[in-house]
Amino acid sequence: ASAAPTVATTSSAPTTTTTTTSTTTPATTTTSTTTTTSTTTSTTTSTTTTTTTTTTTTLPPPPPTVTAPDPVPIAEIEGWELVWHDEFDGDAIDLTNWTYDIGGWGWGNGEAQYYTSRPKNARVENGLLVIEAHQEKYENSYYTSARMLTKGLREFQYGRFESRLKVPSGAGLWPAFWMLGAHFDRHSDDPQNHWPFVGEIDIMEYVGREPDLILGTIHGPGYAGAVGLTRWNRQDYSISDDYHTYAVEWDYGGITWFYDGEPYYTLTRDATGNREWVFDHEFFMILNLAVGGQFPGPIALDLEFPVALYVDHVRVWQPAAETAEAAS
Repeated sequence: ASAAPTVATTSSAPTTTTTTTSTTTPATTTTSTTTTTSTTTSTTTSTTTTTTTTTTTTLPPPPPTVTAPDPVPIAEIEGWELVWHDEFDGDAIDLTNWTYDIGGWGWGNGEAQYYTSRPKNARVENGLLVIEAHQEKYENSYYTSARMLTKGLREFQYGRFESRLKVPSGAGLWPAFWMLGAHFDRHSDDPQNHWPFVGEIDIMEYVGREPDLILGTIHGPGYAGAVGLTRWNRQDYSISDDYHTYAVEWDYGGITWFYDGEPYYTLTRDATGNREWVFDHEFFMILNLAVGGQFPGPIALDLEFPVALYVDHVRVWQPAAETAEAAS
């Protein structure tokens, strides 16, 4: 803001000073009067003050640097035949393989993010699928992320399902690689097309508040809802520090979970007791990064966004023809 100059005028009347000096001598007294006239001049200085207001905009931090790991050749696994894979080597997400879930209604878990199909949240970069969560106001949510799925595009009954991932760290984050029954339809009037009746196989779940822990789980009717049948695999290091390979081998008899090529849990269909086994039909795959919710817990106040789930590849094997014939 600027103030207009102010002009002030001051008049000073002449001032008369009278000095009287008396000199006394024994014989004579002399009085002398001196009159001095003094003029006072008043000077007024006008000052103009200019105030400049600077507005500083704080930009969010840039997205994490995407560094691709060394590629892992497709393994020749005895008794298995590679039937589908996505190495994310192109310039964009292959929409013949993947589609998007869109929305921000909590997804049955009280999650905080809004899933979008924007490249900001899901893209291919440097040979990786990047699923990136941001803290931002979008629609009715304050976080955004992405949820990719092969529903209606790549669906399989039985096989070996594998992905190499690097998960983000931080309380409140929930990355996952998992599968749902292909007939899942949240808009259907038939409850058999809803969760948990369609079945769910969690190949890998990770919650940021447990940095050394991964989970392998199945869900079905009578499995106590979100509790499911879970195996915890705890390491002596933070899993988010590097890429790791997660897989299941699933057949009629049961499901085995793998971490970096090593099996850590097998669940047979007989081990579910009186729970219904709903894993004898086609399933589709899902990759997503959730923020907040009942399972991962509160979002850490000091968590810096954006954060990302990096996917190096997704691969599917099924029993080789000669193996399948021998088993039939």
